[in-house]
Amino acid sequence: MSAAGGPDRAGGELERVILDLLDKRAEGATICPSEAARIVGGDEWRDEMEAARAAARRLVESGEVDITQGGEVVDGATAEGPIRIRRR
Repeated sequence: MSAAGGPDRAGGELERVILDLLDKRAEGATICPSEAARIVGGDEWRDEMEAARAAARRLVESGEVDITQGGEVVDGATAEGPIRIRRR
C-alpha cells in the first residue's frame, strides 16, 4: 500500500490501525507491529514492517504508546529484534 499511497498515507493509516488494535485489547495489552502491517499490507504485509515500526515510533513521540521488549520499555529507534506496542 505504501507504493500506491505514498509513505505519508500508509504511515498515517498504520498509526490509526495500531491505535485501533490497541483500543480493542485489554488495558496494558500489547500488539506486534506485524498485526498492523498485515491489515495495511495484505499479502505484501512484510513490505510494511519497517513502516509499522516507524509508525510506532511516531506514536511514542506523540505520547500515545510505548515500545517494549520483554515487558520493558525500550527505545524504538535502537531496539533490535521483535518489539511490542502498548498504550501508555
